[in-house]
Amino acid sequence: MADQATFTEDTEPFMGALFGTAMRLTSNRADAEDLVQETYLKAFRAYASFKEGTNLRAWLFRILTNTHINRYRTKSRRPQETELDDVDNLYLYQRVGDAGISPSAEDDLMKHLTEPAVTDAVAALPDHYRMPVLLADVEGFAYKEIAEILDIPIGTVMSRLHRGRNALQKALYDVALERGIVSVAAE
Repeated sequence: MADQATFTEDTEPFMGALFGTAMRLTSNRADAEDLVQETYLKAFRAYASFKEGTNLRAWLFRILTNTHINRYRTKSRRPQETELDDVDNLYLYQRVGDAGISPSAEDDLMKHLTEPAVTDAVAALPDHYRMPVLLADVEGFAYKEIAEILDIPIGTVMSRLHRGRNALQKALYDVALERGIVSVAAE
């Protein structure tokens, strides 16, 4: 068991190496400083459980690595944050649209082409079908790319696309009947 009173003098020689590794992991000085600070805090709290005579440097680097991985996972689960300046620009952009001025020809065209029934049908799909359909049919990704994005096998991508498209076809068939786009075949 290590003595917490000697923590600073025992760990100080490794601070430069930890900071260098943190810089390579984060590519940002402020994030690297935060990572090292959090690493030292965790190490200080757990220092009483550190066995003297074992590799202190490796112990500190394991804490640094685990802390970085946990921060990355937490950050990837959070919704994407936007700077306030970007929000102001978005607000201005929407206000231009509200003033009756079409912001762009593409937006105007999409308003007319995007049918609420289609967007509702896509939104009604379960997530495991919706994501492959949107990635393939809206974003134009290849099956292999979708498999990598969703971290599923290509065969699963293909079956989910097939089932999702069939569900969309069934959901939109009734809309097409109502609008007279298709007719019921006489029996």
